[in-house]
Amino acid sequence: MRIVPRAKSDGGGTITFSLALGAARQMCRLTTTFQTDKQAFSYLHKHRTEFEHMARARLASGELEDGIVELSML
Repeated sequence: MRIVPRAKSDGGGTITFSLALGAARQMCRLTTTFQTDKQAFSYLHKHRTEFEHMARARLASGELEDGIVELSML
């Protein structure tokens, strides 16, 4: 399973990406303090494994907001 960036930053320091769950995908949103998309995507890729585990745990416990797993910086 892997995390794949799906779209550009949607403003306000957030990045939206999808978590692969077999053939299904789960939308996730990471809130960052970075000023540029490049910095935020670099951070996401650097800590991808940790965010994948956090997203899976929140999904398993039902912690969704409008069907999206919300994450913040480590």
